Amino acid sequence: MTARREPAGPLQAIIPSATYRVQLHAGFRFADAMALVPYLAGLGISHLYCSPFLRARAGSTHGYDVVDHGQINPEIGTRADLDALVAALHAHDMGMLIDLVPNHMGVLGGDNAWWLDVLENGRASAYAEYFDIDWASADPALTGRVLLPLLGDQYGIVLERGELKLSFAPELGRFTLDYFEHRLPIDPAGYGGLLRRAAARLNPRELDSASYEALAGLIERFEQLPPRDGSDAVAMRQRQRDKTLLKQHLARQVSEQPALAREIAALVQRLNGAVGQRNSFDALDALIGEQPYRLAQWRVAADQINYRRFFDINELAALRMERPEVFEATHRLVLSLSANGAVDGVRIDHPDGLADPAGYFRRLQLRHAELAGLALLDTPGQPLAAKPLYVVVEKIVAPHEKTPPDWAVHGTTGYRFANLVNGLLIDGSSKSRLDRAWRAFVRDEAEDFDELSWSCRHAVMDGALAGELTVLATMLLRLAREDRRTRDFTLNSLRRLLADVVASFPVYRTYIIDRPSTQDRKYIDWAIGRARRRAMAADASGFDFLRRVLLGRPLPGAREGLSERYRAFARRLQQFTSPVAAKGIEDTSLYRHQRLISVNDVGGEPDVFGVSVAAFHAASRDRAVHRPHTMLATSTHDAKRSEDVRARIDVISEMPAAWRLTVRRWSRMNRSHKRTVDGVTAPSRNDEYLLYQTLVGSLPAGELDDAALADYTARIDAAMLKSARESKVITSWMNPNAGYEAALAAFVKALLERRDSNLFLRDLQGTMPLFAWYGALNGLTLAGIKCLSPGVPDFYQGHAAIELSLMDPDNRRAVDHARRRELLQRAEASRALSDRVADWRELLARAADGEAKFRLTWAALQLRRAHAAMLRDADYLPLEVQGDRAAHAVAFARLAGTRWIVVVATRLYASLGLEVGEAPVGAVWGDTTLQLPAEALGMRLSETLLGAEHQVTAPGLPLAQLLRDTPVALLTGDASAAR
Repeated sequence: MTARREPAGPLQAIIPSATYRVQLHAGFRFADAMALVPYLAGLGISHLYCSPFLRARAGSTHGYDVVDHGQINPEIGTRADLDALVAALHAHDMGMLIDLVPNHMGVLGGDNAWWLDVLENGRASAYAEYFDIDWASADPALTGRVLLPLLGDQYGIVLERGELKLSFAPELGRFTLDYFEHRLPIDPAGYGGLLRRAAARLNPRELDSASYEALAGLIERFEQLPPRDGSDAVAMRQRQRDKTLLKQHLARQVSEQPALAREIAALVQRLNGAVGQRNSFDALDALIGEQPYRLAQWRVAADQINYRRFFDINELAALRMERPEVFEATHRLVLSLSANGAVDGVRIDHPDGLADPAGYFRRLQLRHAELAGLALLDTPGQPLAAKPLYVVVEKIVAPHEKTPPDWAVHGTTGYRFANLVNGLLIDGSSKSRLDRAWRAFVRDEAEDFDELSWSCRHAVMDGALAGELTVLATMLLRLAREDRRTRDFTLNSLRRLLADVVASFPVYRTYIIDRPSTQDRKYIDWAIGRARRRAMAADASGFDFLRRVLLGRPLPGAREGLSERYRAFARRLQQFTSPVAAKGIEDTSLYRHQRLISVNDVGGEPDVFGVSVAAFHAASRDRAVHRPHTMLATSTHDAKRSEDVRARIDVISEMPAAWRLTVRRWSRMNRSHKRTVDGVTAPSRNDEYLLYQTLVGSLPAGELDDAALADYTARIDAAMLKSARESKVITSWMNPNAGYEAALAAFVKALLERRDSNLFLRDLQGTMPLFAWYGALNGLTLAGIKCLSPGVPDFYQGHAAIELSLMDPDNRRAVDHARRRELLQRAEASRALSDRVADWRELLARAADGEAKFRLTWAALQLRRAHAAMLRDADYLPLEVQGDRAAHAVAFARLAGTRWIVVVATRLYASLGLEVGEAPVGAVWGDTTLQLPAEALGMRLSETLLGAEHQVTAPGLPLAQLLRDTPVALLTGDASAAR
């Protein structure tokens, strides 16, 4: 095992030094990733961090729609390609992290064998309990059946248009119901009836007696298949075995008896009916009605879906990962990779969807250890003694929330850090002024974020997730009726108060299994209290009842077992509050509240406007103590805007008055490009305000030729369309408003069209140097802090340099790695320069092109690699800055014994009062000093980027000296040399 991949001790995970996320798909395969390895090694990356690469739906660009956990996605490469990539990584002392999707699978596409087996056999399927399906639905039409919401119109209309067609594959002996690209299986128990109809049309002279007997026996055996609604395990296994054999027998008979093949084909044709003759579809309708699924229009899903989904996506069905057999079937390949050293760690996607996240993480660590031959002690009720597999979870953690201590993970994927470090670059004192500027521009379209998140969560529960809410309310009603003291609550009253409480949760979910933790109780009381205050006219006893249910505390004297049924409800509700929050906040509210869109990212809280230096230090110190190996992200594939776009938009917070005048001027210039749609001006003022921020955040620096401008216009058009639909104010994915969308697209085109009369484009381009300059400087601060803070810095593909990407799919565009290789070569060559200061000053002068950010990132990662063992568990020490410019600096040290790494970084650049292009270095800092503790006296600090030396002769080191040539200083020292 190589040094960079050496675990800290027995049963300890290999902790990455720095990770680099790549999005694998047909356009970027294992071979493409392998070609990057030398570049990543030179940059200072220790681990390649791959998006999901198990077999997914054909054409998937993200890999989160896995259809087979036992295969590598052939669009990405073969197992040999994967092995070659791993070998290349190991040859460069690097490792691999992979993204896992335990919560759900891709369905409805005819490519998931487990799901198709469920559709064919219903509850008798070997995989019926793999998926989270409500087989005992309160709707009689869905009892023992799965709702399939995939039709484009009402079922009867689709049927009578001839779009649903029965077909027969003679080589497979298989009947299917086809709907465009969908191939739905027919219950094999019904094959007998179909074959009887076909046999009745046969001419007796066409088959000999032996063939007739064989056919009759086959029909009888199909009809005698065990029923699909039985619960006998032996009968279910018999059905699974026999239905496969019988299809093979049917295929053989059809191949040997052309007359039988002819009559089956004729039967299929008759059953498929004739368009215009309604009665001709009756037989097909009856056959469809006998299946273990109920076909329905896609819109029906919101009200009647009876399988748990990933949020509201019908094509992603949730798995019951708490079942050991499901875990084993879905993790066999992945754990073989971790056990043999091909994979050093995993990212777990959407753990909040799991019934028991803590149990899942525990099983993951234990099975990895078992397969790797490690003796990991498992004491029930106690945390695991070690975590031998590096595991991070994709979870939004609220500022007031802690990840549960019993989770056998190393941390999260870094959303919290991304918002924390971005907040350092926002002037929190300007919140009220920016709020007034926004409200003055958008007028009555502005909404308070707290009210907005409440109403948007309610809208989600009234729309896309209404069916799930109804199921939960019905479950709650049944619980109420188990005690005569609570039996008078009605379904409607329980549904309303349940929705109010869910909309009030201050976190995505609780994590109750056997009993609520202290944190769980806190959030339940918080949600109940908020809901109660908002619903003053509601019966307070309803909230008291729901609180008892969620805490598992029935009234005294309640019947035996009721507390467990209460807890079962609470566990189910937890899997509902998370998608409601995600759809209501992340996918709706954050697309409506446009005061400053750089705070509107994953896990962001617009009312937390800016982060003080003290708050940043407190969070960093807490992380160093409790989650020292968590990921540190600044951009991810889920981000609405890249770190560099946000860094530019942050500058608005430092110039609220100028921004207010700027958007007024731009709006006057562009009012002639607006249209009237349905009696309302389009685009809306809120969308216009969003557009102006998007433009200053993402317009590339410098001149754009016609092709580049056209490409940029198309990207902005796509981003604005997605934002408008996600906001669900005037248009949406479910109900597109074609007129509004056309007006919005025309507005974008008019603003960015190169023509003599376009005053706005010239004005925008004249304004851009300010945002590009200060945004680039903000990027330097982000890079320096991220690389050396407690945790594992993660780089989304291409973001070591400036990358002005917007939300998916814009952030999956091909990365210009050729340019980045050139930047790496120049960075490595800079070591030999006689005057590194002059070289750096030249890079700083053109910081907007991204090379300065790349150089600083490279230098920080070289420092991190050289001190990897120290930084793995180093302490975090906040350092005070004093003087007139103290508010514009943040500094901290990482300590291990006598060894020091010190980071000093500039913040709030625009309000320093310098001209665009004037670097905030040297004398700008006046009397401002960095305060170091007594134990640092006499220590010599060496600056990594430029090689400057600084002797600590007094507690206060002048920033004019430390930041003489660079706005971000990365320093190392050893206090033992001073003693």
